Amino acid sequence: MHTYSTGNSIALLRNGTEYFPALIAAIDTAVSTVYLEAYIFADDASGRAVANALVRAALRGVDARMVIDGFGTKPYLTPELSDFLIRSGVVLLLYRADVWSMRLRRDRLRRLHRKIVIVDGRTAFIGGINVIDDMNTPGHTPPRIDFAVQVSGPILMPITAAAHRLWRVMRVVSLDRRKLPELQAVAIAEACGDTTAKFLVRDNFRYRRHIETAYLAAIRVAKEDITIASAYFFPGVRFRRELIEAATRGVRVTLILQARVEYRLLHYATKALYGQLLAGGVRIVEFERSFLHAKVGVVDGRWATVGSSNIDPFSLLLAREANVVVRNAAFGRQLADELATLERTGGRAVDPNRWAQRGALARSLDWAAYGIARALIGLTGVRGPRW
Repeated sequence: MHTYSTGNSIALLRNGTEYFPALIAAIDTAVSTVYLEAYIFADDASGRAVANALVRAALRGVDARMVIDGFGTKPYLTPELSDFLIRSGVVLLLYRADVWSMRLRRDRLRRLHRKIVIVDGRTAFIGGINVIDDMNTPGHTPPRIDFAVQVSGPILMPITAAAHRLWRVMRVVSLDRRKLPELQAVAIAEACGDTTAKFLVRDNFRYRRHIETAYLAAIRVAKEDITIASAYFFPGVRFRRELIEAATRGVRVTLILQARVEYRLLHYATKALYGQLLAGGVRIVEFERSFLHAKVGVVDGRWATVGSSNIDPFSLLLAREANVVVRNAAFGRQLADELATLERTGGRAVDPNRWAQRGALARSLDWAAYGIARALIGLTGVRGPRW
């Protein structure tokens, strides 16, 4: 599952403007299976375009299946669109659909946050892009900024295996397995490129810390530069320490974080960490132009990751996540150039001296948010690295 394979083809997709046309084109060529996982599937222009492609596939006999998170998609997927998909032959399942029950259970926080699409076992899409239009950003300036990759080659083997594992879980918890036939997707894993890559998942069973561990390993050996863009950034003590140690040994460490407020508590809790990071030599760039939803990183222009995992407790301790890690200089430079463009065209670097001179009230509010966030992490009951 978590070993590198050679002979892969990896294409970077920027935002829904590149992702959805590539995804729909792949679905329209499907002859046997289409399997889709997402946190959000919205009834908007992009969601309906993908839904129509899935329906076209189902009507020509393709086995089309979807697993959508029951919490994430609740405000976005209308009964009309879900009924249209199901009536047309698309198998649609909600992951942990009982989220609105009055009974509070910790396991309801364990969401399906990963975004995976597999077409005929020959190509797959992995990343942070949900099935929702870039312009559908309530309360935020559009378009949404995010990334995904389209992959083929031997990396299809672990991606398909991950899909089968989740589908088996869904069948086990189903009250009527006859309605959920076994997943038939088979990976076509012949070499088709020159890229070395591996597929990583985070779950609550065998792969609890694999994405975080991959980040930490790359940070520890960095020699020149580290750039991480994360929509939600609230790392544990170990992650912060490794970033500061990298900066101390002369590595240029840049964090591109969201300037706009979405989840108020996490937003201000993150700001409580700025002082430590800035004092340790870490550059912080707040992206102000629009809504940043990216979850990517580049180290030394040769190691890169694109996926669904933020650097926060939800992603690193609770949710099902999926990332692709790429060791390829051309891909690394391409992603690094994209992040440099984000910084240049919409970013504002936080000045360490001005940050240190903020008023007592602002500092107190940030640390109050930090304390509440830490307490809530403790209440989840999850066991993980010290936060």
